[in-house]
Amino acid sequence: MSLLFLLSPLPCVLGLPFYNGFYYSNGLHGRTLGNGYGEGGHIHCLFNGVKLVVETTEESLFSHQGASVTLPCHYHYEPALASPRRVRVKWWKLSENGAPEQDVLVAVGQRHRSFGDYQGRVQLRQDKQQDVSLELRDLRLEDSGRYRCEVIDGLEDESGLVELELRGVVFPYQPREGRYQLNFHEAQQACQEQGAVVATFEQLFRAWEEGLDWCNAGWLQDASVQYPIALPRQPCGGLGLAPGVRSYGQRHPGLHRYDVFCFAAALKGQVYYLENPEKLTLLEAREACQEDGAQISTVGQLFAAWKFRGLDRCDAGWLADGSARYPIVHPRPNCGPPEPGVRTFGFPDSHTRYGVYCYRQH
Repeated sequence: MSLLFLLSPLPCVLGLPFYNGFYYSNGLHGRTLGNGYGEGGHIHCLFNGVKLVVETTEESLFSHQGASVTLPCHYHYEPALASPRRVRVKWWKLSENGAPEQDVLVAVGQRHRSFGDYQGRVQLRQDKQQDVSLELRDLRLEDSGRYRCEVIDGLEDESGLVELELRGVVFPYQPREGRYQLNFHEAQQACQEQGAVVATFEQLFRAWEEGLDWCNAGWLQDASVQYPIALPRQPCGGLGLAPGVRSYGQRHPGLHRYDVFCFAAALKGQVYYLENPEKLTLLEAREACQEDGAQISTVGQLFAAWKFRGLDRCDAGWLADGSARYPIVHPRPNCGPPEPGVRTFGFPDSHTRYGVYCYRQH
């Protein structure tokens, strides 16, 4: 009777940066999970003297909205087996930032089943033996996160992690009503209307590392409320505190009201300032974009064009939410502050006349 060897799971702690009300650490990628699961690399177990090894990538994958991406996953046996074995493969997206765990795909041989929003967008590559990489098409903002590839051989199963990140830009958002007017559910809706989603802590932290400085607290995807400070000052937590992401912690999603930090992915289409002989009211601006074969740009699309396409224009223009803004990559006199950014005129009366920023899909 053959012996069955099992590896005992090692206790691990899911680590966030050092926390005392503020986050300062840059070490966001050194996390491990318990229950024998590791982060990327390869994982293996022993059964009947044969080692099952699952290999994924240790590097995060970066892509953009609407693109296709392959999440790599391969397995093999040590020593190699004389003939192939029938295995079951499962891919799922891990729970994080308050979002539930999501099944993505299950496959046995050539038969497979996909689930939920992934239906029609995923398949196993399987162009080489023991290659069970996941092909994911038409990427959406919600696809960003960590995925687990699990290979099951009889009673044995091994897995690896792949982290997928969408290139994007974090921006603070206030509605027409002004500062601190959004509960968490309204914040989610506000970001969605701007072609974005509520940002995660990791996305806000990365934006802070790149220089984002904003003194108004905003909702994040896990229903916490935080704000990034690059230049400490008295009204923003005081002069004595180091730069960092200030945290109010978790807040009641229905009762408490703040601004929100949204995350917009890099664009497939084009945002442009519509050259027009005369300035336009908000209604005229919407119609002008439509007549040009486009639609009026959202705030998220304008931020993405500024961040990834270098859109630089010192002319205020209407956007879909009724605000007037303009993007500056190269600061210059008469074009606002000395730092790059998207300037805002707030929410003018809809009969005020400005230019307009349009968005045209490719």
